[in-house]
Amino acid sequence: MNYLILGLTRGSMYALIALGYTLVYGVLQLINFAHSEVFMSGAFGSFLVVNLVVGDAGEVSGVVAFFVIVLGLLTGALTGAIVAYTLEKVAYRPLRRRGAPKLAFLISAIGASFLLSQLAGKLFNRLTNNTFPDYFNGDATLFTVFGARVTLLQVIIVVSALLLMLFLDRLVSGTKLGRGIRAVAEDAPTAALMGVNIDRTISRTFMIGGALAGAAGFLFGTAFVFSNTMGFIPGIKAFAAAVLGGIGNIRGAMIGGLLLGVAENLIPTAPWTGTAWIGIQWTDVVAFVILILILVLRPTGILGERLGRAA
Repeated sequence: MNYLILGLTRGSMYALIALGYTLVYGVLQLINFAHSEVFMSGAFGSFLVVNLVVGDAGEVSGVVAFFVIVLGLLTGALTGAIVAYTLEKVAYRPLRRRGAPKLAFLISAIGASFLLSQLAGKLFNRLTNNTFPDYFNGDATLFTVFGARVTLLQVIIVVSALLLMLFLDRLVSGTKLGRGIRAVAEDAPTAALMGVNIDRTISRTFMIGGALAGAAGFLFGTAFVFSNTMGFIPGIKAFAAAVLGGIGNIRGAMIGGLLLGVAENLIPTAPWTGTAWIGIQWTDVVAFVILILILVLRPTGILGERLGRAA
């Protein structure tokens, strides 16, 4: 049960990052491989603000702790949105206007990814053990489930992620912006003829995906140490989650992230046998094996590809 809870916690973060991949793929039919560094930037952006506010004040509680958590989520989301918007303006829009081939977008994304990672490393002295201030006792046990302890931090991560995913689902399915995003994903030329501003819609799509990834960066930073290279493994796993659920499908990305998080924690440990099978150190291997199997056996994922199906 402990591994299941851990899987749901990690899977919630994978799902938030995967939503950025799936949104961009839905409107542009390309994978934004710099998205993992958007996730990383959210961790550092929120860290700077939270560290400035809390400093060495030590543990806080109650309303103050709630305020700091909300502040971290908002600043992480804002940082991710700004970085994603800049990426779209600088690395993708010029190529799109020139009708560049898909390979050019891929190379641009990889270059932007390395640039952001190295820039963060330069700004933060390439430290690999950055941690958020201990502004609340995240390891405190709230309750137990079949003998497994559930901590305050795990509840915060899962609840925050679920609320953000629910917000996105309602945004895409029930607002004017969401209708524009689905229209561009379905048929961009026709959407333009119907009055949809394509460039603005694409920019806003990047910003929404970046905000979710930035919030995930804050949640990751509160639970683990973080660095300028933190985006690579979670980013690849989030991409696997998006493929698992159906790349381009919002609800598929949510489901895929949760399933991948649970699978990568339960399969190596085989808790149903009562003993460890191959060990928790094989979680990364399991995640990538799942990605390969999905691509081979069901490349459209569990729920299919189209963004419009999320409505």
